[in-house]
Amino acid sequence: MHPAPRAPCRRTYRGGVYRFLLTPRWWGINLFVVLAIPFCVFMGTWQLGRFEDRVETHEKAEARPDPGTRSPEPLDELLPVSTETSGRPAVATGTYADQFLVPGRELDDRAGFYVLDLLRTDSGKALPVVRGWLAGTPGSTEVPSAPAGEITVTGDLQASENSGTTGVDVSGGLPEGQLGMISAASLVNLVPYDVYDAWVTLPEPEAGGEGSGGMKPVPAAAAQGSGLDLKAFQNLGYTGEWFVFGGFVLFMWFRLVRREAEAERDVQLGLAADAD
Repeated sequence: MHPAPRAPCRRTYRGGVYRFLLTPRWWGINLFVVLAIPFCVFMGTWQLGRFEDRVETHEKAEARPDPGTRSPEPLDELLPVSTETSGRPAVATGTYADQFLVPGRELDDRAGFYVLDLLRTDSGKALPVVRGWLAGTPGSTEVPSAPAGEITVTGDLQASENSGTTGVDVSGGLPEGQLGMISAASLVNLVPYDVYDAWVTLPEPEAGGEGSGGMKPVPAAAAQGSGLDLKAFQNLGYTGEWFVFGGFVLFMWFRLVRREAEAERDVQLGLAADAD
């Protein structure tokens, strides 16, 4: 009688089924995984830190008194503008010089424009002062003249605008006397004197009130990065994306290893031909 066939010995592949991990192709895959996972963890942690910083800044801003209720201080003592000094009442003395109209600005869901005058101070530098808001478009609405002679203004301090500020027009091509963005960088080529890298908005209406032809005061805006805005939650979303991507890399590595190990086992058991 012929001896019964012997079952395949599993010892032939248990020790060597994962030898493919040492091949050049898998060295490249392993190196990618080893580098990708820590990078994803680092980026996710960094984005989470950015979100937590914004939350902390928001909580500190909420705990501070309303900037507009604090005592006015000289302009130079509040510069440069920061999240702590933004919105604080600033005092400056000088005479009004050039005037600019800032179109495309909304107030109470109505379209209009800002009336901005440059206050020349004793230092020779000019402070942009938003005297108020008018409905309509520049050229179609009568603009009240700025007060003549030396004047002291008290306005809520604001940082220079940038391309991300709501209402800013960065397309250029505006008519003479109009301004798309309230910033020293925009004004430096329009006037022959230095301009403060900040501006103020008058919290109270000028003489003439808010009636026909009167300007409405422009409320001070919260400092950028001081609240839980869309960017803050974008940081939180990016945190999740980086961690998910890191987990996906690890999952795919295990899946590829398992598939390769099963294929290697089948070859060693004679259930499949060697692809090599």
